[in-house]
Amino acid sequence: MGDGILAYFGYPRADQDDAERAVRAGLALTDAVGSLDIKSVEFKSRVGIATGLVVVGDLIGEGSAQEQSVVGETPNLAARLQTLAEPNAVIIASDTRRLLGDLFEYHGLGTVELKGISEPVPAWQVLRPSAVASRFEALRGSALTDLVGREEEIDLLLRRWARTKAAHGQVVMISGEAGLGNRA
Repeated sequence: MGDGILAYFGYPRADQDDAERAVRAGLALTDAVGSLDIKSVEFKSRVGIATGLVVVGDLIGEGSAQEQSVVGETPNLAARLQTLAEPNAVIIASDTRRLLGDLFEYHGLGTVELKGISEPVPAWQVLRPSAVASRFEALRGSALTDLVGREEEIDLLLRRWARTKAAHGQVVMISGEAGLGNRA
């Protein structure tokens, strides 16, 4: 799109780590462009990443300018964040930051006003991947919260576990809201 590139992570197929993959791609892109060694020309890139709902429609344009029409605020927010970025930097919006947890190290930019966006939005610069021990820890935090008010359920599980250890097979089904058991 002119001198820019618009990439969709999550289209045509969505994966739970699309936000992470987008940021890793952005960091790799800024590193690659920043290391280009061409006489008398210094290349720089700026990356803006936003997460949200969009509707991808029909092809518009012709030839090499052909692209799919997109409806939604997310591409506009990403483009505005990109204009905010310093050279060779990756800037993300709050929904993306929430999905990433502590997978990366960030520098908070505070709440910024962006042209075409009705309200100021929080933004972060992604500095580098973090050194967390595991994806689970990075996405969920290292401290798990205690179960509160589930004494009866815990007691049932402990009774079933005791019967299992005594060679009496048991089956227990645990269910929860969508996404509760996603891989980490």
